[in-house]
Amino acid sequence: MQWAVIIGLVLMIPILAIVLDSSVGQALANRIARGEKAGDSPEIDARVGELEADVKYLTESMESLREETEFVRRLIEGGDGEAASQLGPGD
Repeated sequence: MQWAVIIGLVLMIPILAIVLDSSVGQALANRIARGEKAGDSPEIDARVGELEADVKYLTESMESLREETEFVRRLIEGGDGEAASQLGPGD
């Protein structure tokens, strides 16, 4: 019984060294050293909120530009005024 425990401990040392030397082990060690948990930083939460608002604004701007470009493209393709009359209100 004692030999099984000793052999188990001897095998666990290299396995533990491999895990701790991996990138996951290093990231875990860095997090422990900083003493922070993921998402607990108010600065990060504020920055993420700002970035989400920026992405929403840019998405709305891109949609507006897409609609305007489609409108201008249809006007240019029409050329004779007939296509311009086919455009609906607000298009």
